[in-house]
Amino acid sequence: MWKLKIAEGGGSPWLRTVNGHVGRQFWEFDPTEVPLGSTDHEIITEIDKARENFHNNRFHKKHSSDLLMRIQFSKENPSRVVLPQVKVKDTEDITEDQVTAMLRRAISFHSTLQAHDGHWPGDYGGPMFLMPGLVITLSIVGALNAVLSKEHKHEMCRYIYNHQARPV
Repeated sequence: MWKLKIAEGGGSPWLRTVNGHVGRQFWEFDPTEVPLGSTDHEIITEIDKARENFHNNRFHKKHSSDLLMRIQFSKENPSRVVLPQVKVKDTEDITEDQVTAMLRRAISFHSTLQAHDGHWPGDYGGPMFLMPGLVITLSIVGALNAVLSKEHKHEMCRYIYNHQARPV
């Protein structure tokens, strides 16, 4: 299962930091790991549904909306408060209590997306121009298979396919 790792240095002598890697994020594949509070079937179904939804809408919405990260974080940082949803358009007069409830609901939602080191991770749309350089460089130096796992190559191909230009 893919898991977003945050603020981990990995003990490499090449990775140095003065802030404990705060804000550093990377995806790691572990075929034996299942996210917290899930069964294999449940989480795989949820992830497949998110991937299918992105694939079907890729020409209308170019980014992933961080759905895989949101699925992971919803298991790791569940919302502890259930607040009522206030529909503004259904109400003529908005009370201070309703505004307070809406703000608390928004804060509760965004706190589930916050990483343990305090930042909010997000999708970076740059890999479409960075990825080819990485692949070409790794290929030239003969390190493509040493650096990229089978799972990484599979997801890179999926990413490029989903972001390629729409056929005319």
